[in-house]
Amino acid sequence: MKISSPLLGTTFELPERPGRIVSLVSSATETLFALGAGDAVVGVTPYCARYVPGLGAPVVADYVSGDPEAIRAVRPELVVATDGVQLPLARRLAAAGLPVALLPVPQSRFGILENTVALGALTGRLAEARALCDRLERACAELVASAPSPRPRAYAELWFGRHLRRPGGRAFVHDLLWLAGLEPVHGDRPDAYAPPELDEVPGLAPAWVIVFSEPEHPIDAEALVRERGWDRAFAPRVLASTTERGRNLIHDGPSFVETAAWLRDATAA
Repeated sequence: MKISSPLLGTTFELPERPGRIVSLVSSATETLFALGAGDAVVGVTPYCARYVPGLGAPVVADYVSGDPEAIRAVRPELVVATDGVQLPLARRLAAAGLPVALLPVPQSRFGILENTVALGALTGRLAEARALCDRLERACAELVASAPSPRPRAYAELWFGRHLRRPGGRAFVHDLLWLAGLEPVHGDRPDAYAPPELDEVPGLAPAWVIVFSEPEHPIDAEALVRERGWDRAFAPRVLASTTERGRNLIHDGPSFVETAAWLRDATAA
């Protein structure tokens, strides 16, 4: 199968069912294992093990940096990356002659399903991918059908290391909140991730403030709300999201439905 990427300016031949795959995207790694292609995964990033228990593949690169020779050493027939902040790394790897295929960063849960189908096609497992999508769609439909009315309003704050962002209407995080039965206060914004205007948040009156942080730069969500005076201004309930599987607001692998269910339970208590 011939794989072409306009963003990378490359074309390469891919076996019908590649037996050696490097996944530089934790969501793709989780999906590959869910499709039954885990035995073909020969290289990952440090973050992939969070979503695949007992992952034994060696770490060959970080998310945004990596040595092409370290990846070449595991003899991949396919290297999976994304077209987001990972694109510069993907371009360096493709320029070094590695067989890189790009997945788009999903803008909604439907983008997650599209990437699942794409990985199924790349690995010769389309039937498995379609079946997984059916299961994910059923789980989403059940969550939507059981959503409370009215939906509690929620403000989500994402700390990517020391970089603060809030999700807009073009982020799959919006869908996670919606599936959880919440109404994202920035859901009408035509962007994906933007620096929040903190002064406007009290006027939006969210019932919940949900904060994601990474282990490298942990954020105390309760303390953050107190520091800003939000506990006095509008007294939201506060929930912390972590990098743990089923608790990670920014992870777009199949376990996103687990995260949505966790959010539902936590905010319904």
